[in-house]
Amino acid sequence: MGSKTPNEHEQGPGGSSTNGAIANINPPKPAAATGLVSGVLEGQDEGDGDGDESDHHVGCDLKADNSKTKKKRKNNKKKKKAPGKGQQTAPPRVALANIFHGNKYPEGEIVEYAISDDNLQRTTSAELRHQDAIKNMDDEFLSDYRKAAEVHRQVRQYVQTIAKPGVTMSQLADEIEEGVRALVDHQGLETGDALKAGMGFPTGLCLNNVGAHWTPNPGAKEVVLQYDDVLKVDFGVHVNGRIVDSAFTVASNPVYDNLLAAVKEATNTGLKEAGIDARIDQISGDVQEVMESYEVELNGKTIPVKAVQNITGHNILRYKIHGDKQVPFVKTETNQRMEEGDIFAIETFGTTGNGYLTDDVGIYGYGRNQHVRPTGLQFASAKSLLKTIDENFGTLVFSRRYLERLGVKNYHLGMKSLIASGVVEDYAPLVDIPGSYIAQFEHTVLLRPSCKEVVSRGDDY
Repeated sequence: MGSKTPNEHEQGPGGSSTNGAIANINPPKPAAATGLVSGVLEGQDEGDGDGDESDHHVGCDLKADNSKTKKKRKNNKKKKKAPGKGQQTAPPRVALANIFHGNKYPEGEIVEYAISDDNLQRTTSAELRHQDAIKNMDDEFLSDYRKAAEVHRQVRQYVQTIAKPGVTMSQLADEIEEGVRALVDHQGLETGDALKAGMGFPTGLCLNNVGAHWTPNPGAKEVVLQYDDVLKVDFGVHVNGRIVDSAFTVASNPVYDNLLAAVKEATNTGLKEAGIDARIDQISGDVQEVMESYEVELNGKTIPVKAVQNITGHNILRYKIHGDKQVPFVKTETNQRMEEGDIFAIETFGTTGNGYLTDDVGIYGYGRNQHVRPTGLQFASAKSLLKTIDENFGTLVFSRRYLERLGVKNYHLGMKSLIASGVVEDYAPLVDIPGSYIAQFEHTVLLRPSCKEVVSRGDDY
């Protein structure tokens, strides 16, 4: 979920890269590591191999007796099998606790820090390597983050199979949100349950020149995905307030391939350069250089890909998607650095437009401003609504869909009062010029003491 740059187009922090080569010390994750079993996807049968031992128990061996019995005709039609124990369904609805026993969730992409004079001890000291289990990044922390990441991987992999022309944005949002709640095993309908685990922020489904912060709202006109659309899918999963923020772009028309490639490479550059003591201004410059080395041909015109100027990547705090550090996509002057223990959402947005996003009409979601005390609220509806917000969302960003799912009605006047008093902030969709196209890719990275873990990395991106 992109962080809007404060004070209009003024840029936030920047960061430099660590020097030297970065060694990837974990092999690519096999598809089975995600818990998805291809044999139980819709329209597929499990166990197509001839030598599948699991088929040997079906039926009994019949000895030939030509004098008394007729030889039965073999039925070659395979029966569909229900997903076995420890397997995921499609759409994903099996809680991860029933798949990964003992809370042993897959690691993300583990990357050693580059060796340089100022951090040599960090990568070679055995004592520092074992600091992962103390302070803030302990076993519970890693388990929560890896669980949230695995939920994100499984849900998004299914969503990618249905994000085709003809699907509606409401359908996609429903699949994402129902899948997340099922896999974390918290439906969020009882008071406080959504604070234990669930959606980290409202599902973002942004088309074409809409860069960020659009979600389907109840009662609004349905939006259908078209062949020529560029769709950004941005959603977060939290477990105990530890939020994994990851996004990808879908485009059926191959004319946009270079746009998607530019943004994906730019995001991977940001992930590569991220690390302890990395200067954010250096990271921003590297990201912009990679992004703007691409161009796209649309309608016979060659258009350079531009990095979006006024939204940024960001650090993530517990129960708060946007922290106090930002990672712009354009070169920015700042002395800010990344630090040990930081969690960053490294994302980039590339556009064929002018590279500057403005507020559009409509509402994406709401967020509780924890720095403003709710004094002087005049309407009982505002007080009642604030109680519901505090009990069910806290500082997590939420949408109208989430409120109405709880059964909240007639909340508009109360919400208006909360926004006017500054207790709640509202978020509008962010757009580039009409006719332009924007792509986005994003991952969450943990800056652990001995290594960085791109916890949301998957086989897909």
